[in-house]
Amino acid sequence: MTQPAEPGLRQNWRQFTLLVVVNAFVGGMVGLERSILPALAEQEFHLAARAAILSFIAVFGFVKAITNYFAGRLSDRVGRKPVLVAGWCIALPVPFVLMWAPSWGWVLFANVLLGASQGLTWSTTVIMKIDLAGSERRGLAMGLNECAGYVAVAASALATGYLAASYGLRPWPFVLGVACAVIGLALSAMAVRETRAYAHHEAGLARQGQGRLSARQVFARTTFGDRNLSTVSQAGLVNNLNDGMAWGLFPLLFATAGLGLREIGGLVALYPAVWGLGQAVAGHLSDRLGRKWLVVVGMWLQALGIGVVAASQRSSGFAFGSVLLGLGTAMVYPTLLAVIGDVAHPSWRASAVGVYRLWRDLGYVAGAVVSGVVADRVGLRPAVALVAVLTFVSGVLVAFRLSETRVRGLAFGLVTAVSTGDA
Repeated sequence: MTQPAEPGLRQNWRQFTLLVVVNAFVGGMVGLERSILPALAEQEFHLAARAAILSFIAVFGFVKAITNYFAGRLSDRVGRKPVLVAGWCIALPVPFVLMWAPSWGWVLFANVLLGASQGLTWSTTVIMKIDLAGSERRGLAMGLNECAGYVAVAASALATGYLAASYGLRPWPFVLGVACAVIGLALSAMAVRETRAYAHHEAGLARQGQGRLSARQVFARTTFGDRNLSTVSQAGLVNNLNDGMAWGLFPLLFATAGLGLREIGGLVALYPAVWGLGQAVAGHLSDRLGRKWLVVVGMWLQALGIGVVAASQRSSGFAFGSVLLGLGTAMVYPTLLAVIGDVAHPSWRASAVGVYRLWRDLGYVAGAVVSGVVADRVGLRPAVALVAVLTFVSGVLVAFRLSETRVRGLAFGLVTAVSTGDA
């Protein structure tokens, strides 16, 4: 860069907005499967067991979790942009494999590629926005990032459900994925600029925590060594555990109530739509009111929403529970990322984000395995209810273990402002 890289949304709004758009295309890719893959498993590949159907979520979550970790480390070592572009290159074959997969094994292979792509692209857009935003508006930055991604998940789920009902499960619903991958790659390669210099600038202003940590030290600190980071990691894991359950079991549960593909698509889209739209507000509130109780209340609201879905027999009950689940997730998702930004030193922050996202997305594996096995043994509704209980307990743990970290982030923001002459 020809001028100092100073974090701040106002100074960097053009690149920040571009990255919001890029993350919308990232979300559009994962939304392809939300409405129709469980139906595809049953109708075209004749899979009956819930655990077998949910195997695509487990594969996706495991690969995404591992890739998240390496995305963080690579972003610290080689820069953010190369990792982002590599993720889009991996995404290109995914919709074509899903269109023409001759067996369920090919669908699982597509989810290996999708998980790797999502781990690289979504992780990198998070890291780049943290770089650009600075400490004072970190919650808002994460809210806008996740808002764009999950509104796109909802729009993609709604569109694929409609296309599947009108033209069949394959190939037309997956044409949307081709457009997302091509546009996302073009924007990332030609318009996005490297942001690692912003983290270097911020690290140079930090008064404490100097010196880079090894990969092992960052992993240990984020997993169990730091009380706040470890609490956030377990909350993230449980959050994606319930999302993995909702992804795999909600369409099957809605189908047992006699709903068609269009109605299922609308209900499946409702939860990520509320989740996505609510995150911009929740991120801003976390900057104003604090992080801790937004996470606690959000987890408990998630548990209530899942419980309502488990107890409902009609689409109105499913819709109400989905809205509650979306609101709770909106409160939790960007706020957990903001906590990472508050606590982690800029010199190893990208790596800490990678470790957190490793544990968070292993929640997809846990959700698919636990809910799939329980659904096969005792039924869909008990499986959904069990996840509601686990989510409530996770919220209790956050209430007892997490400190308010916004104060730490604001203190560093004041140091940055004084050092740059902006105070």
